[in-house]
Amino acid sequence: MSRYAKVTPWQVRQIWKVADLRPHRLKTFKISNDPEFSDKVIDIVGLYMNPPENAVILSVDEKTQIQALDRTQPGLPLNPSRIGSRTHDYKRNGTTSLYAAFNTLTGKVIGKVSNRTNSKEFLSFLKLLDRRTHSDRELHIIMDNLSAHKTQAVREWVDSHPRIHFHFTPTSSSWLNAVEGWFSQLERRALYRGVFTSVPELKAELERFIKVHNKMSAKPFKWSKPASKILTAVGRAKKSLQN
Repeated sequence: MSRYAKVTPWQVRQIWKVADLRPHRLKTFKISNDPEFSDKVIDIVGLYMNPPENAVILSVDEKTQIQALDRTQPGLPLNPSRIGSRTHDYKRNGTTSLYAAFNTLTGKVIGKVSNRTNSKEFLSFLKLLDRRTHSDRELHIIMDNLSAHKTQAVREWVDSHPRIHFHFTPTSSSWLNAVEGWFSQLERRALYRGVFTSVPELKAELERFIKVHNKMSAKPFKWSKPASKILTAVGRAKKSLQN
């Protein structure tokens, strides 16, 4: 650009700075094309901000293909003059998956470690949630549109349990599912620095993290942005894409 404009690179940088232009940075985005986007946002945000009385609100999702990773060499520990280090390469020792239900009213998590994620395993997890929650309360479950969540076997089981209600997030809107924030904590605090020599060791760490979280870190989930502001912001984004 400096050659094309016949100015120095320093001048280009100063012009970018004054105009608040940062061409070296790039953000990604995804706007949902779900035809029921507005209705689903209003429904789910309503559960977060004005939960019904005598009800349990669970945000549910699967974290699939969690890898049991071991490093090829032992790392060097942290000390006053050196940051901790580890090899950039690793050994794969298998994978497992985790079903998690985040209680938005208490912050506690019900989890189930599984070797597979399919309709049968999901139905088994639903039955676990049914057993682990008060039977005299309505149970509202927020989740995404995975096909395993909508099979005939799942629908028939839900129909036979009238206290259970499904609420599906709009497509391409995982940010609306509260459990995703808890998955981020799991990744940062337990998995990113973890060293796992086997799948059983990884499973034990997942179960340990849930237990410690429920005992020490759980707190009610607070959603602050009303549905009207979300819909207005999405409307502006769609309009700018059309211009």
